[in-house]
Amino acid sequence: MRKVTAGLFHSVDGVVESPNLWQFDSFDNELGAGMGAFLQATSTVILGRVSYQEWAGYWPNAGADDPFASFINPIEKFVASRTLTGDLEWENSSLINGDLTAFVADLKNTEGADIAVCGSISVTRQLFFAGLLDELKFMTHPVVAGAGRRFFEAGDPTTKLVLLDSERTSKGNVISTYGLRPEAAPEPAAE
Repeated sequence: MRKVTAGLFHSVDGVVESPNLWQFDSFDNELGAGMGAFLQATSTVILGRVSYQEWAGYWPNAGADDPFASFINPIEKFVASRTLTGDLEWENSSLINGDLTAFVADLKNTEGADIAVCGSISVTRQLFFAGLLDELKFMTHPVVAGAGRRFFEAGDPTTKLVLLDSERTSKGNVISTYGLRPEAAPEPAAE
């Protein structure tokens, strides 16, 4: 079964939106190496509509020497959208027909490397709370963003997690990878 992953830049106060506004100079070699490993383990990307439209307007025109452009342009991309229709122009991009969670559940059972949700907070949240996200990575920068969308929101269900991995980088970033905590097996009945 294929693994579904997501990685989000994250401020100490939980903001995951527009990291370009608060990331400043905290991106370091260790984050770069981690991103490289993430990309190498991925053969399919899932995007939301907003991320797709922003990225499709930029990455196809980026230089071929850009490591992310050389990853994202040729890779298989599926786009979750309720408003986009027809064929998508960005190479190897297709719309998800029907329910996102059913599509991803089926996709997990196909051949290939990891499936990564990229740049979409709402899609990541939907897959996380549906139990389909195997790894959720927060790359927490040593900064308080002060404003912006947070990954977790008031009213979210209580959800038990397990810390799968953590690392501190030279510039003080903390990379924490979480998975959903499997429910404990029921105790056998006493005889």
